[in-house]
Amino acid sequence: MNKLTLALASTASLALAACAETPPESDTYEEAAAADQMANAEAMAPGTVVEVAQGDETFSTLVGAVTAAGLGETLSGEGPYTVFAPTNDAFAKIPEATLTELTTNDTETLGTILTYHVVEGNVDAATLTQAIADAGEGGYTITTVNGGTLTATVVDGDVVLTDAAGGTSTVTATDVAASNGVIHVIDTVLMPQ
Repeated sequence: MNKLTLALASTASLALAACAETPPESDTYEEAAAADQMANAEAMAPGTVVEVAQGDETFSTLVGAVTAAGLGETLSGEGPYTVFAPTNDAFAKIPEATLTELTTNDTETLGTILTYHVVEGNVDAATLTQAIADAGEGGYTITTVNGGTLTATVVDGDVVLTDAAGGTSTVTATDVAASNGVIHVIDTVLMPQ
């Protein structure tokens, strides 16, 4: 009987000792889970405006033009930038000989044209349409990073940009997220003069 009592007492002591130990810190698990979540968020986060454009075949001509003009590094910078991005179809409206000349021999002019499509800051569609509404009938004037201006208006429910040459481009898609800004898709290349 003493052996049984001694065995029970020993078992109870071990059980109590085990219960008295400080459990492993749950912070370690929580920190690991938070780190995993952060890594997953970074992996799923959109890239820069250049990387987002590179990932969409619709913008292959734009990406080639940005590369030819040497603007890839700039537009991959911290930003934020709002980019009015012409599609391949928009670039197709430019005569092929002119586009070839710009991308091979006249990259300075190409750079001027491309920076005319970029605005400093992160201007989402809601902010832009509110600015247009607040501006009234004359439209909202947007200053681009090259110093030129665009006029934004709403025509038949669509945002339309008018360039310095009097040409117009319609915004066809908005708020394409990038890590350093936002992209709005347009259907015509804008000309600074």
